[in-house]
Amino acid sequence: MSTHPNWDEIRNLSRRVLREGAPLVVTDDVRALLLRTANEVAVSDAAAALQTEAGALALLRECARRITDGSNRLVDALYRMHRLQDSGDWEGARQEMRDVIAVEVVPFYRETAQGQLDDMADEP
Repeated sequence: MSTHPNWDEIRNLSRRVLREGAPLVVTDDVRALLLRTANEVAVSDAAAALQTEAGALALLRECARRITDGSNRLVDALYRMHRLQDSGDWEGARQEMRDVIAVEVVPFYRETAQGQLDDMADEP
């Protein structure tokens, strides 16, 4: 997954349905969006979830949660990593990225953390 996934559509759908209370209408486009996003955030059995309204709603909720939680986790770790680098603590900075990789399930966020870790390989 070398490019940043575009999660604008799923974020908009999530906002409308989960925050604003709009009904989740599973059209062909929504089904495709949910299946694509589930794949991008490593949710298994997405097709099975789409068999029911409750399952589709749970799938939307889980996709949105993984995107938000992973983003928050990565951004927080990147902030701490840069602070540690600035103070000369390269091992602590590397550990921040290892900690993200240890718990992150979203491939894009894992790859981003691994890239940061790889970039520090030549540092003390």
